[in-house]
Amino acid sequence: MPHKVTMEDARRKMDSSVEAFKGELGGLRTGRANAGMLDTVEVEVYGSKMRINQLGNVTVPDAHIIAVDLWDKSQINTVEKALRASQLNINPSNDGRVIRIPVPPLTEDRRRDLVKFAAKLAEEARVAVRNIRRHAVEAIKLHQKDGEIPEDDARRLTDEIQKLTDKHIESIDACFKVKEADIMEV
Repeated sequence: MPHKVTMEDARRKMDSSVEAFKGELGGLRTGRANAGMLDTVEVEVYGSKMRINQLGNVTVPDAHIIAVDLWDKSQINTVEKALRASQLNINPSNDGRVIRIPVPPLTEDRRRDLVKFAAKLAEEARVAVRNIRRHAVEAIKLHQKDGEIPEDDARRLTDEIQKLTDKHIESIDACFKVKEADIMEV
């Protein structure tokens, strides 16, 4: 049964690579307010680091504003300071109850830079999937060499691994195309 393990392992790892890529794409700013933009920001509160969505409700009242309504209002300045220090280039303000984060529209140059960065992420994800394919094919060849699986089965498994790889790369490409259109939309 080593070939079953190889196929399932490859499928699981490829799925994981695609999901990681989707998560990275989700964090890219598109010019529209998106609550997911704040998912990477951590705040030092109560003696540990916590994400903003664990400290309050993150909502998007309109296309260019993110609102953070904290459950513990005493932490509002700490959270605002963490948002300012983040890599998001945002300028939050608070009224004592809610933190409002204006999301300015992106310039054309910034849009192009974001598309390039998204393309780089897509290529890294494709390379990760191809590396998983390479390791799986090497494992199949090793099992064949050891006499654990016949040559016909090894060839069939290699073809299945290739189909699995193609499917995952198509998924990466589709996600990239959607994100590219989203970024370039004015």
